[in-house]
Amino acid sequence: MKIAHLLIALPLVFAITACEQKPPATSEQIKDKVNDALESRPNEKLKDAAEDIRDGAKAAAKDLKEATK
Repeated sequence: MKIAHLLIALPLVFAITACEQKPPATSEQIKDKVNDALESRPNEKLKDAAEDIRDGAKAAAKDLKEATK
């Protein structure tokens, strides 16, 4: 039964990895940075909260890494 699961999962993994998103164009990156500076992005508060969570997780991972040394 486990081999059957593997045979089903393996093509799905390949399909998912093949569906990478294209990196945003330079003009889109600039537009996003300008909108971020002016705080006029769509869903600004939600994006700011997500960025704060991301930064907090990075800081916690760094602190944990330093504590284990």
